[in-house]
Amino acid sequence: MTYKKIGLTIPDNAIMKQLGFRLAQLRLSKNLTQEHVATEAGLGLRTLQRLELGTSATALSSFIRVCQVLGLTDQLTALIPELPPSPIAQLKLLGKQRRRAAPLSAREPDPPNKWQWGPE
Repeated sequence: MTYKKIGLTIPDNAIMKQLGFRLAQLRLSKNLTQEHVATEAGLGLRTLQRLELGTSATALSSFIRVCQVLGLTDQLTALIPELPPSPIAQLKLLGKQRRRAAPLSAREPDPPNKWQWGPE
């Protein structure tokens, strides 16, 4: 099997096989045995074998554990990226920012003026 691009038109079973193939290739490139990865991930050997073959839908937690052993968890963000805050949320995060400094005389509060109803 060779690397193939995973896209919208590929059926589920082909995606599972491709992901399993990629995990197996990465494991081999790190010179790790299936037994070692399965033990480190807390999985049975047969579960890891099925995952690498892409023959059955294994639990997502098993996939994540294997990714942890192979050092791939940092790259899982690319799989489902975090959404940036909306423009309104960004504005709320900024709050009211000062745009300039006030002169020293303006920093002292003025004495309160007596309120009037109209011109006198």
